[in-house]
Amino acid sequence: MAQIQIKPATATDREQWLPLWQAYLRFYKTELSDEISQSTWARFLDPAEPTTLALAWQDDKAVGMVQCVYHRTNWSIKDACYLQDLFVSPDVRGKGVGRQLIEHVYAAARAKDCCKVHWLTQETNATAIQLYERIGERPGFIQFRKTLS
Repeated sequence: MAQIQIKPATATDREQWLPLWQAYLRFYKTELSDEISQSTWARFLDPAEPTTLALAWQDDKAVGMVQCVYHRTNWSIKDACYLQDLFVSPDVRGKGVGRQLIEHVYAAARAKDCCKVHWLTQETNATAIQLYERIGERPGFIQFRKTLS
């Protein structure tokens, strides 16, 4: 396998990101409007926004993505980093790309002096859970939510 490089997204990366984003949404059996995807992309490029995107590159092709949101927390003076979305193309899964993307997030969060990185996954995502238990901690919380719109 060719070397993987993890790099923050730039304005020219949209055409590489969009198929990964769409595949991620399909994986979770959900759809978002084009308007939401366009807004999400614009936020990645706006330095005033607390959201970021990094892509995993193999040669000239993006084969993975990680999207994060930096936010305040009432439990620390420092900000936290929410790793909101992680996706690796099926053809390179199991080769360490997911771990590299998460390690990239850890490094970026440390550079921003965050107190923690946290994320969720579906309880049925056994493959991801195996990785997450090796590189993170399972705090024992159960997520609840109420969709408002």
